Amino acid sequence: MTAVDLGLPVVRGVPDASARPDSPLLVDRFGRVAKDLRVSLTDRCNLRCTYCMPAEGLDWLQKDELLTDAELIRLMRIAVVDLGVTDIRFTGGEPLLRRGLEQVIAATAELEPRPRMSMTSNGIGLARRAKSLKDAGLNRINVSLDTLDPDRFATLTRRDRITDVLDGLDAAREAGLEPVKVNSVLLRGVNEDEAVPLLRFCVENGYNLRFIEQMPLDPQHGWTRTNMVTADEILTMLSSAYTLTPSETPRGGAPAERWLVDGGPATVGVIASVTRPFCAACDRTRLTSDGQIRNCLFSQTETDLRTLLRDGSPDSAIADAWRATMWAKAAGHGINDAGFHQPDRPMSAIGG
Repeated sequence: MTAVDLGLPVVRGVPDASARPDSPLLVDRFGRVAKDLRVSLTDRCNLRCTYCMPAEGLDWLQKDELLTDAELIRLMRIAVVDLGVTDIRFTGGEPLLRRGLEQVIAATAELEPRPRMSMTSNGIGLARRAKSLKDAGLNRINVSLDTLDPDRFATLTRRDRITDVLDGLDAAREAGLEPVKVNSVLLRGVNEDEAVPLLRFCVENGYNLRFIEQMPLDPQHGWTRTNMVTADEILTMLSSAYTLTPSETPRGGAPAERWLVDGGPATVGVIASVTRPFCAACDRTRLTSDGQIRNCLFSQTETDLRTLLRDGSPDSAIADAWRATMWAKAAGHGINDAGFHQPDRPMSAIGG
């Protein structure tokens, strides 16, 4: 194993897994089993959301640093066949910018047992590709939308593209990529007044809304708790217009707490990673677009699978390195600890 030149500490060698039980699955020391794989397809994005990246963008990875389609598919096969992964979500950056996306999805759909596949997108370009994504095997999609106001959208994303996003949502629903979920981040003094309008829009259009507390994953390291709109605040705002009752559907490892809206069937969720951490039930493992495994979104370390892929290592060695990485997973992300340090890699480089 080799260190990865990413400007942050990485795992040097396979983490110590001498006490690990003899299980093929991605188990950790706290009894969790990772079955949900988040696969970043690119670090690039065609929006410049103010809470995610600077206006000029970031230093993108070079082509030879990115995993090829064949390397991606090999790692997903190892994850599904050898490590017990049952769910795969394609992320970015913006995954629609990945050339050959439909081919990657189609190849993943041929794996046995077939994993459930979803994607998180900003919706730009989705209108013309929703059907081809569905035909390739994608099951459902999450689309990011923080505001319904065109001017505010242009300010938040630095791009005048809200019509493209709305058209993409319509196309996803028509293509059967259901449930179509909408992800929204509320920012204090910017768009927190849209909590109710966003929920009304989603209920009327048959979308499932998920509010996400803003997390410390921006490259500017400008995140502060005072600017973050909390889950309690979101629920208070929504309750001014709707009756919310807790969903009785078991949450399992899902990140969102869910509520029925006016008795259902519509629901709304809140992903409260900061104020209501759900680390104890986390079942995720993460693959970056340059072939690094992260056992937590906020991890300060990564394990380099790209080198193993390219030096001729067998699948068994790659699987063992992956298992060891997950065995070393911490009990929680530590956001609320005094010694918490934000990862150097931003969300666009890690994958959502």
